[in-house]
Amino acid sequence: MAPNLEDKNLFDGFSKAKVFISALIIAFIINFCFTIVFSIIETMGYVSFEDHASTKLFEDYPPYVIVLLGVVVAPILEELFFRGPITLFHTKYFIYVFYFFAITFGLIHITNFEITRNVLILAPILVGPQIVIGLLLGVIRIQYGLIYSILFHAIYNGILIIPAVLFMPDL
Repeated sequence: MAPNLEDKNLFDGFSKAKVFISALIIAFIINFCFTIVFSIIETMGYVSFEDHASTKLFEDYPPYVIVLLGVVVAPILEELFFRGPITLFHTKYFIYVFYFFAITFGLIHITNFEITRNVLILAPILVGPQIVIGLLLGVIRIQYGLIYSILFHAIYNGILIIPAVLFMPDL
């Protein structure tokens, strides 16, 4: 994929809703595949997902805070930081900037893990879903604008977080 700032016609003929739904389906299929890989990694004892920041978040905060942080605050802040600036780079190097922000977005999520040698070695796999989402969000940002990348990010996080909150044992 070679994103391009000048080509706003990537999804001509498709409604935004259809693009969003298609992107969500792609993201969750890829997430499912990564989940299988994560299960293998954990079974082999290389990484424990019990130490993941989301586990601590669910233990320490009430459901409304988790939803507020994950579905509202994180999408706004992350999109402003990681997707907001990409359209400022109207140069022949735009593609590198695009991929830099997508990969950096993914890699920053490694901080959700307790940093160990195994986590660092497996980092590209462990943050693979976030890198893929970073790419999808970047394309949505270019095609539709920052508000739509924030909205997509919020929907994506909501689909992951809200059911988890609803099934919290203390709820």
